[in-house]
Amino acid sequence: SWALWSLLCRQRVFATAMRLLLRCLRLGRRRRCTLVRQAEQLWRYGHLCLRSLLYNSFTNGDVVLDSLFEPVYWLVDHVTRWFGVVFVALVIGLTSSVVAIVYICLLPLILQTYTPAWICWHLAYGHWNLIMIVFHYYMAITTSPGHPPQAKDDLTGVSICRKCIAPKPARTHHCSICNRCVLKMDHHCPWLNNCVGHYNHRYFFSFCLFMTMGCIYCSISGWEMFRDAYAAIEVRRQSQPCGTREGKLVCSLLSLAIPSSVALALGALTLWHAALITRGETSIERHINKKERQRLQKKGKLFRNPYSYGSWDNWKVFLGVDVPRHWLTRVLLPSPHLPHGTGLSWDLPPCVAKQRTPLLSI
Repeated sequence: SWALWSLLCRQRVFATAMRLLLRCLRLGRRRRCTLVRQAEQLWRYGHLCLRSLLYNSFTNGDVVLDSLFEPVYWLVDHVTRWFGVVFVALVIGLTSSVVAIVYICLLPLILQTYTPAWICWHLAYGHWNLIMIVFHYYMAITTSPGHPPQAKDDLTGVSICRKCIAPKPARTHHCSICNRCVLKMDHHCPWLNNCVGHYNHRYFFSFCLFMTMGCIYCSISGWEMFRDAYAAIEVRRQSQPCGTREGKLVCSLLSLAIPSSVALALGALTLWHAALITRGETSIERHINKKERQRLQKKGKLFRNPYSYGSWDNWKVFLGVDVPRHWLTRVLLPSPHLPHGTGLSWDLPPCVAKQRTPLLSI
């Protein structure tokens, strides 16, 4: 009986061990199936992400590069957002320093050496240019570029903004720095700490233009002061105190170097925007129209900008010139008049001579 009991116990132990082994094998098989299923899902997700970059005919190398550099763009957007106030303070500080040098060093030289007629011209032009710079910079900073209304019922959009998930009117684009859609967006300017859009585009361009003119004026006038200061140092080295000579030379160098460098950089930017205004485009639309023009050219079609009314009429629409006297009251003098239209729809402005065919392609 004892031998029989031992045999039964060994059989039970063996059967229990076999059941445990089979259960472990099933669990291992399930885990392997789960891992394989997860790996397959990851592969399908990666393959779908890769295929999403090639979902239509507009995708090219630029789209792939934009996707790869998205973290860099995010970093630049956030840095620009926080340093906008610093850039505005820098513009105000540099402009104020140049104006102070002109009043302290350059103006006495003009009063001592020029004729009364030239003195009157310098005083009139200098103060007019300064007023135009201050007015347009203040308006460009404080004026909202324009945003689509919050009520979306009556808003007619040509597309949907992927960030705002809202209808987007024509010529409207999303600013990643302001995190809002901007009407007729040109770009986000860190020196204004504001977007350049429908309602402040004219102020931005006028500021660039008059600042360039003022820098050229200060550079030409500062060159005369620099030449006189350098000649005085060489000729009257012993008769004039050293500190006075060095201070005059430093002021002349600042009044020559700062405006000259700003005039070169800002002058190039002003010419670029002047060319865009002549074609009736913004900075963003220039790239869009270029791609559209190339795409239609491959199909044997011609691209036409529907928002361009001709070079002369484009400038009249941009500056808001409806009658001839507006060239004086709205262009040569400070004017807070609003641009044509609301930025939501683009009807024919009243200053345009005749309507042109607004076709994208023919």
